[in-house]
Amino acid sequence: MIADHLVAHRGYPARLPENTLPSIEAALQAGARYIEVDVQLSQDGEVILFHDRDLQRLCGQAGAVHDYSWRELQKFYVHPYTDTADTSLYIPIPRLPEVVTLLQQHPEVTLFVELKRISLEQFGVDTVVQQVLPQLHPVASQAVIISYDLAALQRVRQTCDYPIGVVIDVWSQRHQPDIRNLKPEYLFCELESLPLEGELVCEGCKLVLFECTDPQQAVSLLQRGASLIETFAIGEMMSAMTAIDAPPE
Repeated sequence: MIADHLVAHRGYPARLPENTLPSIEAALQAGARYIEVDVQLSQDGEVILFHDRDLQRLCGQAGAVHDYSWRELQKFYVHPYTDTADTSLYIPIPRLPEVVTLLQQHPEVTLFVELKRISLEQFGVDTVVQQVLPQLHPVASQAVIISYDLAALQRVRQTCDYPIGVVIDVWSQRHQPDIRNLKPEYLFCELESLPLEGELVCEGCKLVLFECTDPQQAVSLLQRGASLIETFAIGEMMSAMTAIDAPPE
């Protein structure tokens, strides 16, 4: 099935603001079997969903997530992926437990949780890991922890049995000894760095590529060896890829 090869990247940003509860709900309604979200800590240690290092692009506010308490962040709204005058599409920033509650209703869905580097830098690896992991216990069998930060993933390895995924921007980085030693279950890679042709070999783990909204390209990447493709447009991609050709099971 096509849904088994696509990851709803930050929910469904092509339709609703990224990393928000309605966006994730829309992705699930579209048939997503994999959801990826980003988490950071507020000033007072609440685990919230947010991607960027600052609030400007998504909320039109100065500063970063860690500059504000959870109570203050509740006053901000995430703007849509595309420009619109419809302020009803401006949606509050959610906390991780809200997503966990939603995912408990969808036990067939895998949740990729990215630990953002800005929070790891601000609060330290131990604090972030200690705050995030307990909140995932209700969906422990569904959760995968991912990050660019290898020290954070190593700490997760030492703390629990959650699968992990290393995120890289350059294809050649997969050979780094520190990454190999972690033995991640998943490797996330920016697709623009890939060779233009040939098999995509990722020994010992599943290869996840981001970000793709071209269905023909996605089918080709799956045929070359990718396991999963991240997309902002989960529903459109599922429909278009089904019309082109079913990827290998």
